Formats: sequence, structure tokens, C-alpha cells
Amino acid sequence: MPTAIIADDERLMRDQLRLRLNQVWPELEIIGEAKNGDEAVQLVAELKPDLTFLDIRMPGKTGMEAARDIGDQSAIVFVTAYDQYAVEAFERGAIDYVLKPPEPERLQLTVDRLKARLKALIEQPGSLPVNDSVTLMLSQLAEKIAAPKPKYLQWIQASIGQDLRMIPVEEILFFRSDEKYTCVQTDKFEALIRKPVRDLAEELDPALFWQIHRATLVNVNAIDGVTRDLRGRHLVMIKGKSDKLEVSRSFLHLFKQM
Repeated sequence: MPTAIIADDERLMRDQLRLRLNQVWPELEIIGEAKNGDEAVQLVAELKPDLTFLDIRMPGKTGMEAARDIGDQSAIVFVTAYDQYAVEAFERGAIDYVLKPPEPERLQLTVDRLKARLKALIEQPGSLPVNDSVTLMLSQLAEKIAAPKPKYLQWIQASIGQDLRMIPVEEILFFRSDEKYTCVQTDKFEALIRKPVRDLAEELDPALFWQIHRATLVNVNAIDGVTRDLRGRHLVMIKGKSDKLEVSRSFLHLFKQM
């Protein structure tokens, strides 16, 4: 059976990827897990897996740096939550990758390509070298990821009737968008802004605000729990409010520990 290790600094993401891989590739044996790039390099040397799933951004040694150290000891599969630019770069370089969160349908495409890659390596060892253009692309992407993080928003300027208010982000319970506006809900009032959730998600601290739907961001400290309705939908309950916010399938992994 083919073997693999998973390297990601988030335990929930390791568990999620292991679960999804077991669903779409039950023959694959996960023989180890690492929390950072240094552990990944050590595990590859000790266990010699056929495949190594590397999160791009990890504390200490990044996935990119670990990949360079691993070299040709194991086939590399990058795990990424980054934008379409990065995905297109992977496609152009014919590099194997997995998108976060790993959905079965999309993961199946990656698995099919990995099987073909492993078969080619068995039939003709060394037949899939990493060319110069791929190496350059990886270096550019590593620089982009290593760049200093922008400062997160501390205040939201929002309209309440004819007035403008400066709202501290920690007082906001959730953001919810429709076609034209985004509702900013606090414990005491509701305001409107024109900025869509997709832009807010990039400007707010992801440790404080979780995106649970393409149109919804919720303050982690405002979550009272998660329930399910008669249709099987998962709904986030907000402390002190009757609002229930739908969680789309792509973001259910955020609540696996609850």
C-alpha cells in the first residue's frame, strides 16, 4: 500500500485531511503526523513515506522550506488555503496540491493525479524532476507567504440611519451580507456597510472572526453553540440573540471540536 505523512500545525486540519483521504483513497496508509516543517523532515527521513502532505505555512520551518530539505525522498503534496493566484501557479507547475478545507469531490481529482504520479515513479524512477520554472514559482510563492502580515482592522465605520459610527471590531457579533450591503450586528444595534464579507475576511483577525458561510463572518467569542434544524443544516447560535447563522459545508470543520 502507498504510505504518507501529514504535516500541518492545526490538529483539526490534520484530522480533517486524514478523514477525507480515507474516504477517497482507503488504500493510502497515513503512517505519521507532524506539527511543523522540522518534524516533517525528520519523519520523512525515519519513515520514508511515498507521499508527504505539507501545509504551506507552518511555524518554524515552512512547508516550502521543508520541501527543499525533503528533496526527492518523498513526493510532495502542498496543502493550501490560498487564493486562486496560488492555485493557478500550482497548476502551471504541475505540482500536486490539496485545497483547504479538503472536500471529497475536489480531493478525488488530486488523488487520481497522485496515483498516476506514483505509478510513473515506479515505472521510471526520477522521471518527474522539478524544473527551474517550478522552483522559481515556489520561491516567489514562499516570499509572498513570508511577507509581513498586514495589520488587522480595529474599527469599522458603519452607517446607522444618517449617522456614521466607529465600531470596535471586538464589539461586533457577526457580519452578514446580501446583494448590496453587509449588516454589522452588535449587542446593542445593527449598522450597514458596503464592504462585502469576502473583503472583510481578509482584513479581520481570523483568530477572532470565523467565516462560516460565503456571506457570514462570526465573532468567535459570540458563539453560544451549534445546533441542527429539521433540514439537517448546521446553525450557529449567538449569545443573547435569537439569530441563528447557517454554516455551509465548507466551514463545518471549524466546529468539529465542539
